[in-house]
Amino acid sequence: MQADVLLERVFQRMITANKDNSNDHMNFDTWEWPVGVALYGLFKYNRINKQDHHLTFMTDWFDRHLDKGLPSKNVNTVAPLLTLAHLYELKHRESYLQVCLEWTEWIMKEMPRTEEGGLQHMTILDANDRQLWDDTLFMTVLFLAKMAQITGRQDLQEEAEYQFLLHIKYLYDTQTGLWYHGWNFIGRHAYSKSLWARGNCWFTASVVEFIEISGVQGSVKRYLLETLQAQVEKLQELQEPDGMWHTLLTDRSSYVEASATAGFGFGILKGIRLGYLPARYAEAGRQALQAVVDRIGEDGTVADVSYGTAIGHSNDHYKAIPVCPTAYGQALTIMLLTEALKR
Repeated sequence: MQADVLLERVFQRMITANKDNSNDHMNFDTWEWPVGVALYGLFKYNRINKQDHHLTFMTDWFDRHLDKGLPSKNVNTVAPLLTLAHLYELKHRESYLQVCLEWTEWIMKEMPRTEEGGLQHMTILDANDRQLWDDTLFMTVLFLAKMAQITGRQDLQEEAEYQFLLHIKYLYDTQTGLWYHGWNFIGRHAYSKSLWARGNCWFTASVVEFIEISGVQGSVKRYLLETLQAQVEKLQELQEPDGMWHTLLTDRSSYVEASATAGFGFGILKGIRLGYLPARYAEAGRQALQAVVDRIGEDGTVADVSYGTAIGHSNDHYKAIPVCPTAYGQALTIMLLTEALKR
């Protein structure tokens, strides 16, 4: 089946899910990170197909939520603003810009920080005091990078670059090239040192977006790309014959997981297309694409996606996370399929 047909099917399943209140990670009527990722996937899809109804859906969604009032500020509620900033460039609506500027100032001046100035992964449920999580790069730092380009502010550019470097410093596992889920400055530890797949994919997907959005050059770009290639080298080794990766990357007794596979596939294929990665990784990207396509149901639901996952103190924590449809599972699949269309 053609990628554009699958894209529309996955998209339609995602936007009708707000009627299903039994699963908040598939509910499209909440201003939170799962929908933030979903909106960005939809925006990337729209830049290819140029369908008016997709653009109208996004602007209507934002207008409705802006009129209603936004929730409290945290890492995860920043996530939808990445798409809003892109829509501002298309629509030039002053109200969009003002919201983005307000939240940018909060990130720069008020958002809680860890030691060394890291963005603390605070959420609506928990302050996560002095904790760095790899999720933050996609949920908050990409928005900061986009606002640097919109405003021309060098301080935003430098802050976004610094956050990538600092997260690499504490979350990168030098033995494998993979990433830990988080780091806690209280006790100075990486919890169970679990190499969780979706956490890893937040880096794979975000770093290729970051380099493209920010236009970063020189030694910082080189450092980011070397870190990405080290990760992908290990991912290629760990990929299952059917193209999937396990939710604990180095533990084959853990279940295979589709959202991470989609994020890896997207980052690998985009990295190759933009010249960030060598072409020898193309087969891993193509296998990931096929594996995710094989998990798209007739109604557009992406199967084998794990539910939202806080940091665990043991590998068993990650193995016990249930599998169910989620907005971010749909969205990462859309991002992967859009990359397939570009190729």
